[in-house]
Amino acid sequence: MVEQEQTHKGKTITKAELIEQVYEKIGFSKKESADLVEYLFDLMKETLERGEKIKISGFGNFVVREKKSRVGRNPQTGESIKITERRVLTFKPSQVMKNALNASIKANP
Repeated sequence: MVEQEQTHKGKTITKAELIEQVYEKIGFSKKESADLVEYLFDLMKETLERGEKIKISGFGNFVVREKKSRVGRNPQTGESIKITERRVLTFKPSQVMKNALNASIKANP
């Protein structure tokens, strides 16, 4: 897990940094760490492509939702445009995650 002092507001953690964290914390070789992270992302992607939900206890749920086509407006021109049907990925954090995200706010009112 990424340590709190390493994360800064606005910082983005990359796949390479995740691999580095697995390498440092778990002790796998860099290749094993990269393979593990790649496999996990591939597994998640394939599961979501099939329309299945991913539920990670203590973290949250990833769900693919179907959106119907609809008429929208170009905000610059006001022109009507057709928005095609599509699938979107949503994430709903667990209560444990919500509590963790808000712990520092509650500690420092």
